[in-house]
Amino acid sequence: MKTLVIVTHPSIETSLINKRWVEELEKYPEKYTVQELSKVYPDGNIDVEKEQKLVESHGNLVLQFPIYWFNCPPLLKKWLDDVFAYGWAYGSNGGNRLKNRKAALAVSAGIKKEDYSEEAKYRYTLEHLLSPFETTFLYCNADYRSFFAFYGTENAPSISEVDKSAQDYLTFVDNL
Repeated sequence: MKTLVIVTHPSIETSLINKRWVEELEKYPEKYTVQELSKVYPDGNIDVEKEQKLVESHGNLVLQFPIYWFNCPPLLKKWLDDVFAYGWAYGSNGGNRLKNRKAALAVSAGIKKEDYSEEAKYRYTLEHLLSPFETTFLYCNADYRSFFAFYGTENAPSISEVDKSAQDYLTFVDNL
């Protein structure tokens, strides 16, 4: 079954990493469905039923986004709040639509990997900062499969580094 990739980037046109990842995913429409929230919902009004049906029609779910103030972009948070509703994603009355569904994250981080440690400037690992997403998936009984990350986007990575990350990302998604 295909993998649904929910992409949330407020300016994907100027993105180096996320834009390249989307371009690579879109080469394989038989394997991946890319849903770019900022393009589909520029006004922020999410069609919850449409999004829930989209999730239900796919096997795996990946949330792709840039780390934004050590979190996700606001539109993704809204999507999670709206789409992962009581009675659908959790709770009684059929709240099991994510049960056993493989789920993962794909993130781009501006700062270097070594800056994400307890001993470094920001004092937290990326694993720690992304733990609310893991906990959300666990709460919904999904099969959380970790995350894929590209670090150091603020440091102007080379085209070869970006291209390699795109290939590594597809390998990660294919092995969920």
